[in-house]
Amino acid sequence: MYLAGAGINHQKARNTKASVLHLEEVHMKHSSIPLILAAMCLSSLPAAGQHAEHVMLDPSELVWKDLPSLPGVKIAVIEGPLDQAVPITFRLKFPPNFKVMPHWHPGIEHITIISGTLNMGLGAVFDPSKTRALSTGSVSIMQPKTQHYVWTSEEAIGQIHSIGPWSVNYVNPADDPAKK
Repeated sequence: MYLAGAGINHQKARNTKASVLHLEEVHMKHSSIPLILAAMCLSSLPAAGQHAEHVMLDPSELVWKDLPSLPGVKIAVIEGPLDQAVPITFRLKFPPNFKVMPHWHPGIEHITIISGTLNMGLGAVFDPSKTRALSTGSVSIMQPKTQHYVWTSEEAIGQIHSIGPWSVNYVNPADDPAKK
């Protein structure tokens, strides 16, 4: 059918319109597949900082173990594991009259003193006169590989959080108590 004066062939227009609509429908169906797949993949990944389970602990529920790299110190791992590149949180319980020779850690270290006083100094040489007393509630944030040392005159508990893996690397390897 041709309409004179309008210059439109309605049969062709219907066929063309149907073809365009069909192509748009096919395109929309197929172009949404990658979007749907991407959404499915992203929804299966945990968000940054999200954990598989919610953790709530009373201090009495912490499990304290010996820390081989610091004989005499106890560790309670809250979030870990410490040897993987994941968020980690743990507590260290230092006995009275304890010292840790100059060392460093591979990642940033945030320490909050939970109880007691932890004396901390910076540098490669242990010098108790150049330390700062960090009492309950104090915070220290050290960048990766910051050389530091600590000592106590009373029992002290500090909570550390970082991104693993965590390790104690002594400035002077001869100071490593695990090698003595």
